[in-house]
Amino acid sequence: MSWEIIFETEQLLAFWHGLLTTLSLLLSSLGIGAVLAVACALALTNGPWVLQKLVGSFTYFVRGTPLLIQVYLIYYGLAQLDWIQERWDAVWPWTHFKEPFFCALLAFALNTGGYTAEMLAGAIRETDPGEVEAARAMGMGRWQIMARIVLPSAIRRTLPPYSNEVVMMLHSTSLASTVPALTDITAVASQIYSDYYLPFEAYLAAAVLYLCVTFALIGFFRLLEKRYLAYLAPRSN
Repeated sequence: MSWEIIFETEQLLAFWHGLLTTLSLLLSSLGIGAVLAVACALALTNGPWVLQKLVGSFTYFVRGTPLLIQVYLIYYGLAQLDWIQERWDAVWPWTHFKEPFFCALLAFALNTGGYTAEMLAGAIRETDPGEVEAARAMGMGRWQIMARIVLPSAIRRTLPPYSNEVVMMLHSTSLASTVPALTDITAVASQIYSDYYLPFEAYLAAAVLYLCVTFALIGFFRLLEKRYLAYLAPRSN
């Protein structure tokens, strides 16, 4: 083994920049996906029939196709259309499609948004009817009940499955390495493998970085669950 190459300053800096790219992709896609998920969940549970079908088709497509295919469809499909390329130097938002980071971010945000929307919609449907009746008795309107009672409760109860989605999204960011000129953790490992033929050392170093971030995310969500889901824990006599 040649671990001294992995620990050279050049390689460590490359992994550091790869880590920053991975975290940027993860946090940005989660932020955009969360906004999309709330909107889609509300459409699935309270929207008109046509909107429910449209959003349901979107989430079905996202959950029914591999994320890698979705990345390819955006970067090698949409971004390569002549109609978009004719406009990506001057017309917003097509100007962003020439950026590899944006194409990967769009694919990841749509993917996590679709999955999270279905989780949140399920939690909304499972809200205790007693909470809704109590809110109506206090004179709240439909959207007041949704904003102040149903949605906050659903978000709290979605935390455990959402933590799994976040971890899966972290691992899925490794697919960004398939997009040219986008250097995440996996892309750095692949470059070291290509330059020095050190597959075991390079990919093991990448695995350690993913593992460290995963443990940090799990710990963070455990703290959130302990704080916001304490009322669901069984009480000792």
